[in-house]
Amino acid sequence: MTWKYKALLHAKKEDPHESVGLLINKKGKKIYMPCNNLAYDKSETFLLDPDDYIKSEKVGEIIGVIHSHPYTAPVASQADKISCENVNLPFYIVNPKTEKWGYIEPSGYKPPILGREYVWGLADCWTLVRDWYKQEKNINLRDWNRPKTPEEFFYNPMFEKCAEDTGFRLLKHDEKLENGDLLFMSILGKGLNHVAIFVDGEVLHHLSDRLSCKEPYNEWLLKCTGKRLRYVQKS
Repeated sequence: MTWKYKALLHAKKEDPHESVGLLINKKGKKIYMPCNNLAYDKSETFLLDPDDYIKSEKVGEIIGVIHSHPYTAPVASQADKISCENVNLPFYIVNPKTEKWGYIEPSGYKPPILGREYVWGLADCWTLVRDWYKQEKNINLRDWNRPKTPEEFFYNPMFEKCAEDTGFRLLKHDEKLENGDLLFMSILGKGLNHVAIFVDGEVLHHLSDRLSCKEPYNEWLLKCTGKRLRYVQKS
């Protein structure tokens, strides 16, 4: 049984959810390793269990990521392109119903600041901050090790613990906001679980159920804001 056939069987088994697995080179032989999908909405995306990735590394060399598109053609989405660049591995995509395949490999793709799809750990609110600072200020902000799932982070946020280590300081109450200041917010959860950027009197941010956007700093967002911070040194 070939690795492609095993991956297809896995995709059919998981349908209507997205399947995900890894392509392994084990002593010159390609094998398929099915993995656990930790995504909240498994019908639209996948979140590969990092424990499965570690286990697969012990089997052999990881040479590709394989996942399914149960409802759409096996064409790479923006999220797929982001993930492909992040892990620096080829992506194989299969539709379990049509049994057709798609393929992409790392090519230097960079998602736009506005209108990007949400992918936990790859294109989320903190990733947007890092990308904006790199693009607008040529500053490389430190990334943070995130929990396995966004649900874990949502109720146990870490922004407050990491802000100072990343080069930001708290603003005083009488300090006015400037372009690039960060707004730590509490969005329907416990603690400050969301971050936005103040830009030209508006808020640039990326909520989990929306594309990244720029919108007025309205009353609701103002009420959600718990802390305001300003970058003061390179991280």
